[in-house]
Amino acid sequence: MLTERRQEEIVRLVYERGSITVAELKEILGTSESTIRRDIIALDKEGRLTKVFGGAIALHQAQIVNKELSMVQKQELQTVEKQTIAKYAASLIEPDDCVYLDAGTTTGWMIEYIGEEKATYVTNALSHAKRLADKGFCVILIGGEPKSSTDAIVGAEAVLNLQKYHFSKGFFGVNGVDRTSGFTTPDAKEAMVKQVAVKNTQSAHRYFLTTSAKFGEVYAVTFAGFEGGVILTEDNVSEVLPKSMEVVNVNEQN
Repeated sequence: MLTERRQEEIVRLVYERGSITVAELKEILGTSESTIRRDIIALDKEGRLTKVFGGAIALHQAQIVNKELSMVQKQELQTVEKQTIAKYAASLIEPDDCVYLDAGTTTGWMIEYIGEEKATYVTNALSHAKRLADKGFCVILIGGEPKSSTDAIVGAEAVLNLQKYHFSKGFFGVNGVDRTSGFTTPDAKEAMVKQVAVKNTQSAHRYFLTTSAKFGEVYAVTFAGFEGGVILTEDNVSEVLPKSMEVVNVNEQN
């Protein structure tokens, strides 16, 4: 089916049903999930529907996503894609780097592939710190308030702790990515920590790790814009972002 015809059918189905999932569209149209996701992203950009987690809804039903899944729930989503992104991200770490490793499932997968023993690792994730220490790495866990649902250290104390560090590379988890809203997350306290860590990382080496399913989603708080950094993802999504933002499709890297 030609792209234009397929997209017209997607729009028709969305407005006929009010909402539809990627899995349903895959079954109806007989095409891949990655193709469906690209179509939904393109149609969202054109203002013909609204992309939401796992599918699309009619414009009059558009709303900001506020619900955050638990770490256990997140770990079950798009595992292969996250592992692929994580493996490539881990390969970017070099000797003597001071690395910030943000809380999150994709950054957590990085630890499976990190082999650089001469780097220093700073993190706000309790489980990340333990796993890095178990591998014999130099690791610093920032202090603050533990948030059990995301395994993250957050709050004013965490922000104060982070302000004294300067990172040669930073790897950040993302809940939503949108051309207008930038990188977003549901929790204000967690956003504050992310914001300081991003600011204190060299702009050319701010790596935002996200699966393509998160593009077009907007959560309550923006923690970074598209002023600098690199998006690491598993699909071709550069057409939905400002040209100033570098996007690396890890599946195209050798």
